[in-house]
Amino acid sequence: MGDVPVLDPSEAPRARRWDALVLGSGLPALVAAARIGSAGQRVLVVEEAERTTLPPALKEPFFLGGLRDEGVLDACLRTLTVPLIDRRRLVKERLAYQIAADPYRLDIGNPMLTTEELVAWGLAKPDDAQTLVRRLIEASEIERQLLLEAPFVRIGRRLPGTRGAPAVGHHKRGLPGDASSARGPLARVLASQVRALSNLGRAAPTPEAQARLLGLGLAGGVGFADEPPWLIDLLRKRVTAQFGDIRTLTGRLELVSVSGQPGIRLARTGELWLGRAMLLGAAPSALHDLYGEDRMHPAPDLLATKRPRAYRAVFLFRVPTSLLPEGMGARLILPGRTRGQDVDGPPAGLDGPEPDVTVTAFPCQTHPRRVDLVARAVIDEQDPARLAERLPGLRRAIGERLRALMPFVGDELQSVELDMPRWDSDDGWLEDPGPGAGWPGEIDLRLSARPPIYHLDRAAVAGLGLEGDLLLGWRGGDAIAAELA
Repeated sequence: MGDVPVLDPSEAPRARRWDALVLGSGLPALVAAARIGSAGQRVLVVEEAERTTLPPALKEPFFLGGLRDEGVLDACLRTLTVPLIDRRRLVKERLAYQIAADPYRLDIGNPMLTTEELVAWGLAKPDDAQTLVRRLIEASEIERQLLLEAPFVRIGRRLPGTRGAPAVGHHKRGLPGDASSARGPLARVLASQVRALSNLGRAAPTPEAQARLLGLGLAGGVGFADEPPWLIDLLRKRVTAQFGDIRTLTGRLELVSVSGQPGIRLARTGELWLGRAMLLGAAPSALHDLYGEDRMHPAPDLLATKRPRAYRAVFLFRVPTSLLPEGMGARLILPGRTRGQDVDGPPAGLDGPEPDVTVTAFPCQTHPRRVDLVARAVIDEQDPARLAERLPGLRRAIGERLRALMPFVGDELQSVELDMPRWDSDDGWLEDPGPGAGWPGEIDLRLSARPPIYHLDRAAVAGLGLEGDLLLGWRGGDAIAAELA
């Protein structure tokens, strides 16, 4: 391993140049690129070829929340000047998601709905359910206000006398005691929501982040009209509408520097793409894996990370619309199950407990009268070679759980094979933040001053899930645009 290779200045004339290169086309990367472009800077988003072949549904987040003036989603779309005609396609929904775990099928949504469900399934007494929901809403509202007001990111060292977190002193900050002290099935319901809504690999979100996650669904969900463009494609349109370009990368790449400017060299053609600044919008460990064991072209030190990570696998299943059970929501959380406690025998193909699974239903774009079911689950694995051995078993286990939810589906549940991106994904490798990092602390974007390389550190906001991704791209893009100016 070593520093970013410095190429001879004679290489400069043949390079293509932009003001900023954004390596990755996930959610934070697209938002950042749109913000940099809106400041008048020319920006290039570098996208992995395998990502371009994925069905649109596999690029979308599990859950959208925070519509109108209630959360980061609405504020971010307005800041990105997404056209009103597109914003109007987002519709507020009473139901956020369902939690399906024997023996209950719990609907989570607006406060009245959630309270009634907690009582109906015997998870809490009426007064306790009302108190829990009310306190979660209060705690979540505090976090919402701070998320929109806090600096969130910084570049370089913190100035003496400043703090890494927004100035707060509210006694209701963090996870309410009613939630943190929950036991039994109620604790399982709360924990499965936190796991489903966050983007962490192994770690647990901070109490402040958990409060925001658990309160977000109590405002209901957000849905699009049936046909794309959905969120990711809307953001891509904003990038290309504002001094932005998106290019597809096939095969390996190498980070390089020419005359003090960072860039990438394409292994297949030797072509150079340079920028006055570079943003890493992908997990550094995934980019590190891309280098492999090539001693002639070792991975730069800035990609080496000691952070623990896990892998969020995503699978596509397809089912006839007519076989979906009546009352089944568009978003499901299937809490993990333990062998012997929740299931009689070992889960098919798994050598441990079944993880929490999220399932999102989208209308299929290629087969009429069919629905795409996008299933996600996190595997506690760090080795790419062993991961490949475990994924087929996880796919079979999730398929069994889906068949149990849809008793009449039989052989009509189709599992669709996909070529997944290695590094350019909002799923895939999920890194955890370092000790003491994460919301409500600020995120340092700078990886290298010479050449200027920044990192959209998704691990630092992973506890906040979707809203963390949006804010990281928004505030990070603004900060880097200011540096370029």
